[in-house]
Amino acid sequence: MTKTLKAFRRIGLTALAAALLTGVAVPTASAGQDRPELRQIAQEFIDAGFGGMQLRVRDERGEWTGSAGVRELGSTAKPPTNGHFRVGSTSKNFTATLVLQLVAEGRIGLDTPVAGFLPELGLDSRITVRMLLQHTSGLFNHTGQYHPDGTVTPGIPWAGKEWVDKRFHTYRPEELVRLAVSKPPVFEPGAGWSYSNTNTVVARLLVEKLSGRPFADELDRRILRPLKLRDTLSPGAWAGMPKPYAHAYYRYEDAGQWKTIDVTHQNPSWISSAGDMISTTKDLQTYFSALQSGKLLPARLMAEMRETHPGSESLYGFYGLGQFTQDLGPGCGVVLNHNGGLNGYGSLMYSSPDGSKTLTASITSGDSAKDPLPSFPGALDKLVRTVFCGK
Repeated sequence: MTKTLKAFRRIGLTALAAALLTGVAVPTASAGQDRPELRQIAQEFIDAGFGGMQLRVRDERGEWTGSAGVRELGSTAKPPTNGHFRVGSTSKNFTATLVLQLVAEGRIGLDTPVAGFLPELGLDSRITVRMLLQHTSGLFNHTGQYHPDGTVTPGIPWAGKEWVDKRFHTYRPEELVRLAVSKPPVFEPGAGWSYSNTNTVVARLLVEKLSGRPFADELDRRILRPLKLRDTLSPGAWAGMPKPYAHAYYRYEDAGQWKTIDVTHQNPSWISSAGDMISTTKDLQTYFSALQSGKLLPARLMAEMRETHPGSESLYGFYGLGQFTQDLGPGCGVVLNHNGGLNGYGSLMYSSPDGSKTLTASITSGDSAKDPLPSFPGALDKLVRTVFCGK
């Protein structure tokens, strides 16, 4: 359990503050069918200390949507099942797909060094495209590097009062990469595995260099418009949130006192393409199903995406190129995923290998001193197995 919780924190869902415990509304489900087992699990996330949850499942029984908890503190209204939310590190999968589309077109090779394309950044000349997408580059994580002995080398502020005071500050992607390059590498390129947000920021800059377009424009042109993902965007430094949405909250300590603020509006440029995107459970479902069923990448690159690194085990399985592969065991099989978290938010995105069965969700935090983190791995495992194992 300790190992998985550390991995969970590293990936970013630590940023979810503890949630509302009282005044929890009864979960709602889509009309026409009842899935009491899913409603019960959604409620378990709320009981664990999260504030709100939107849940969408598509399987052999059709599509089901539901929500639990509250949309806003002080209200009894439930989160909208079509609500927008910040998807956090789920953004990494979109970025990886963009890069692999460029690889498919012959713009660059998976094992091509990237420094020659981005000479202004001072990258190690041995770092390749594959290393960026698989987190084997050794680049320091600009949001702070977690070491095996439990120590942390700080990066830019992303938590506590320091982040609260700077939550509308704008960072440029190049600024984040230069900070990382100024620090000693975690290991020689290709010599290990370490989850680093900086890898995906470099991948963003590589997309822009190869395409000649801003990242958001290329994302729109290659993925969002073809799949009609009208509720998904890469906001850059925009701090807004399209309606409808459930509010997200952040609990932090200031001068010995605990405070809670609404962080629905925040500038996500500190995480850039490693975690800044906004979407809905419906759009994430459409996207991830299309990806896994081969609509966005050729078969050879889907195989590369699913080839995992042996040193990358975490709560979500083993990491490939921009996604996790998790073997649930006999009777369940393999699921692909990339979950994420940002201050106040968490997201879930799962699919069967053929894209036919999916699970997508948003989790928002509230205003409770109860820490939901210890209960999260168990609740997540139960949810995933209920959907993909029929148990």
